[in-house]
Amino acid sequence: MISFVPNIIFVIVFCFAIFLFSKNVKKIYRNINLGISIDRTDNKKTRLIQMLKIAFGQTKMVRRPISGLLHLVVYIGFIIINIEVLEIVIDGLFGTHRLFQGVLGTDFYGFLIGTFEVLAVLVLLAVFVFWTRRNVVKLKRFLSAEMKGWPKNDGNIILYFEVVLMTLFLTMNASDVPFQEAGIGNVISQIIAPIFDGFSTETLHKIERTAWWFHILGILVFLNYLYYSKHLHILLAFPNTYFANLNPKGQFTNLEAVTKEVKLMMDPTADPYATPIESSDNQVPEKFGASDVADLSWVQLLNAYTCTECGRCTSSCPANLTGKKLSPRKIMMDTRDRLEEVGKNIDANDGVFKDDGKQLLNDYITPEELWACTSCNACVEECPVNIDPLSIIIDMRRYLVMEQSAAPQPLNMMMTNIENNGAPWQYNQQDRLNWVNEE
Repeated sequence: MISFVPNIIFVIVFCFAIFLFSKNVKKIYRNINLGISIDRTDNKKTRLIQMLKIAFGQTKMVRRPISGLLHLVVYIGFIIINIEVLEIVIDGLFGTHRLFQGVLGTDFYGFLIGTFEVLAVLVLLAVFVFWTRRNVVKLKRFLSAEMKGWPKNDGNIILYFEVVLMTLFLTMNASDVPFQEAGIGNVISQIIAPIFDGFSTETLHKIERTAWWFHILGILVFLNYLYYSKHLHILLAFPNTYFANLNPKGQFTNLEAVTKEVKLMMDPTADPYATPIESSDNQVPEKFGASDVADLSWVQLLNAYTCTECGRCTSSCPANLTGKKLSPRKIMMDTRDRLEEVGKNIDANDGVFKDDGKQLLNDYITPEELWACTSCNACVEECPVNIDPLSIIIDMRRYLVMEQSAAPQPLNMMMTNIENNGAPWQYNQQDRLNWVNEE
């Protein structure tokens, strides 16, 4: 019975971790679905190719070679090392040891483990460079106001996680006596193994088991840490790139209600004095634009959860570069923070949202930030996972203009001129062509 105790403990811990992870996934799914429904099921082939290129292929990451290649190393290490994690899980469940060695064959297994060890070292080097860029070199895009406090700590915590996990993996291999004696796949661990010279076989076994347990426990902790971290993009980058907007950049969506009114105005057979069709008493009038997260689409909320906080959008934003208050990264971070706040409100009130007197607009994002945007799409182009901060900015601008009539004075003057003169300039229609006769 004693021999099964580690397996029983592993099953309990593993199931508990998966339960917590599933619970958090359900919260994320619920929060995302608070958004307005839009159809992103068209062009399935194009969307699949886009996901494979951007999420799997990392094509937009390598546009900045140094950070892109370093991230690629960590990414490949994460993908491939999951094979090793699968082996650990199976060993933990059934009490086996290096099960895949017998299943895959000694030579192929040795090749895989050797690859894992090399990747582990490369990941450690990449992590060191990333940490140095953040904390020693202090790149400008990591020093913005929105990157203080938890965002900064979160970025460092994940780097420490990587160091601990890779170190435990190499220690586990280096102290595994049968593995070292076999001489297969120990490309890096054989260099570390001499540290344990003089230790008894029993002591080495205890070191190997301790490293094994802390390694898998660290992975399970990391799995549940994702919910609270920007590194949720590890999972959400794939659906986010799949459901991303396929329309040409600069092509904006039209509000259905406004489009209907315009078509009615242009219809020569329409009766302008006709009595409008009355809606039911329970029907809530459609809001123009967005003032809170529930007014945004579910894709925009998915964008918020997927944000990597890398700052590429902000570093390429012309408004931000000229000293304006706008930061596209902050727009996405604020949206996620507000969405999380709404989710906690629902959890605290038995699944029903109770008005908390707050909104995304004004309480998180100011009109000054929104009107600073030039609508150039630089942020959308730069994002490595196809997040669209501009769509949120435009929707909130629409609310300011059409619901609150709170557009800046120059914009109000322009719209008044269009209404009165048919052009943005303050000339009557008879004088619009006078420039032709000017010398």
